[in-house]
Amino acid sequence: MRYFRSIILILPAVLAALPALSQAAMAQSVVPETTLPDPPKNAAPQSTPAETAPAAKAAKPIDPLFEALKRERNPDKARGIATQIMTDLNDSGSATVNLLMQWAATAIKEKRNAAALDFLDQVTVLDPAYPEGWNRRATLHYTMGNTRKSMADIAEVLKREPRHFGAIAGMAGILMQSGKDELALKAWEDYLAIYPADRDAQEAVTKLSEKIAGNRT
Repeated sequence: MRYFRSIILILPAVLAALPALSQAAMAQSVVPETTLPDPPKNAAPQSTPAETAPAAKAAKPIDPLFEALKRERNPDKARGIATQIMTDLNDSGSATVNLLMQWAATAIKEKRNAAALDFLDQVTVLDPAYPEGWNRRATLHYTMGNTRKSMADIAEVLKREPRHFGAIAGMAGILMQSGKDELALKAWEDYLAIYPADRDAQEAVTKLSEKIAGNRT
């Protein structure tokens, strides 16, 4: 599912273990590379006082989209709704935060993980209410081999947006990889409660349910 244009949620190795559609949910959390400048090797953008302590942001039309996603049973139409949800979630509303996210994406692409982590750390400090900063950092922590920190950041995402199905997919993937099948099943069920038309998630639930039932016999 490449409607999260690049998480690459929620975790490259985890995504490899997830269904294809759920991979896209994780991949969307990267800010698209557009016209923003390339990041300097050892510099961070200057933030204004307003961006360091942002005022309350205008409400986004996210709730009706989540409601529509929950009602939609056509997978293709649901994918379009999910794409719009992630587009809205990706917009921090801050030029500084968006720039940091772009720099982090570029650094990750260039395998400069330490620099990317520094940029994402700054995002979570500048705008701790922004779920995608935590979500992107969760992916990076996993890439760097730290599943504990990855799960901690996923928890931060879900505190801010409990319906973030990309982060839930990432959590489910980590739990599956860790052999925690019952917890993974619960995570996928939570995912489907938000995004019921995802056929790959439906398949994951079916397979995990059968595996758990088989282990009990």
